[in-house]
Amino acid sequence: MGNCCCWGQPSIYRVSSNAKSESPKDESPSKKARMDHTKMPSNPEEVEDLRRSSATNPLIAFSFDELKIITSNFRQDYMLGGGGFGNVYKGYITEDLREGFQPITVAVKVHDGDNSYQGHREWLAEVIFLGQLSHPNLVKLIGYCCEAEHRVLIYEYMARGSVENNLFSRVLLPLPWSIRMKIAFGAAKGLAFLHEAEKPVIYRDFKTSNILLDLEYNTKLSDFGLAKDGPVGDKSHVSTRIMGTYGYAAPEYIMTGHLTPRSDVYSFGVVLLELLTGRRSLDKSKPAREQNLTDWAVPLLREKKKLLNIIDPRLDGDYPIKSVHKAAMLAYHCLNRNPKARPLMRDIVDSLEPLQIPGEVPTSEKPTLTVITDTPNGVMKEKVQT
Repeated sequence: MGNCCCWGQPSIYRVSSNAKSESPKDESPSKKARMDHTKMPSNPEEVEDLRRSSATNPLIAFSFDELKIITSNFRQDYMLGGGGFGNVYKGYITEDLREGFQPITVAVKVHDGDNSYQGHREWLAEVIFLGQLSHPNLVKLIGYCCEAEHRVLIYEYMARGSVENNLFSRVLLPLPWSIRMKIAFGAAKGLAFLHEAEKPVIYRDFKTSNILLDLEYNTKLSDFGLAKDGPVGDKSHVSTRIMGTYGYAAPEYIMTGHLTPRSDVYSFGVVLLELLTGRRSLDKSKPAREQNLTDWAVPLLREKKKLLNIIDPRLDGDYPIKSVHKAAMLAYHCLNRNPKARPLMRDIVDSLEPLQIPGEVPTSEKPTLTVITDTPNGVMKEKVQT
């Protein structure tokens, strides 16, 4: 699930290591398996028992039969994407599903059915974290299904899908500069909220496929399966298994398994670099020295004369030069190999706010269709708003 993309194809690179597990190391594997199994809920009542101490957001426990109705029996043409966790389907909750339900379009993420401990734990992490966190830049979890072997999550539907699909699409028009900065600003606010929560949260898997967009390009973070409670008190870090996605994970985290909020800051720097260059964090189709985006681009971020050569050519020069320089320097600081030298997410939000261009981001877009009409003078094409 940490490698799952809700609205599109996931990145395939996964960080792995022999770093110590999150489970106590002094227990035998068989004992750990028995203990882990007993902690995992197997029905909605047990899920709510686990949520009771920390949950602030009401969640709906759906039956699997209800999900069949919502997704028209998981129709193939309703599928939005898939990943390590399973497939995601578009669905429609109607008034007649249950008394009092309001009609709403949803995204339904279905466990792939292998019932692995890791998959179940990541599913539960989403239920727990999104059951206690609420913010305009976090995707809203509406409910879940925990029935027999079925593990499903039901989210609000994000009509434009992931930043990954929008930024790297060969079909869609290139994202304008103003929208790229709006995306960065919204994502930064989401991460800042997590880091500054009463119980700080480290997102751990920040990447373009986990950032979702609504019709107005408002940004929401999704997929909290790898999220971890941050360090508290005098602790400087959390020691954990190394999980995430190659190209986005902070180097010190990969080397030591020590996770801090500054690990998320590094990942944010990678995404900001992707928004600037229009390139993926890892791209095997590029020349060898350009395949790793940070290795190739970071040395050029401070070179004003060279910087414009690495900005996404699809922008065709349509961007404010000063804003590009400021965004590039921000990415440079986020990608500092010394985690203590990276800025806080709150400082990043403050740095991005002046780069927002009011009025240039469309607040609504009506879809158009092309009407083809035969006329005496030939074929006439007309675009009509629907």
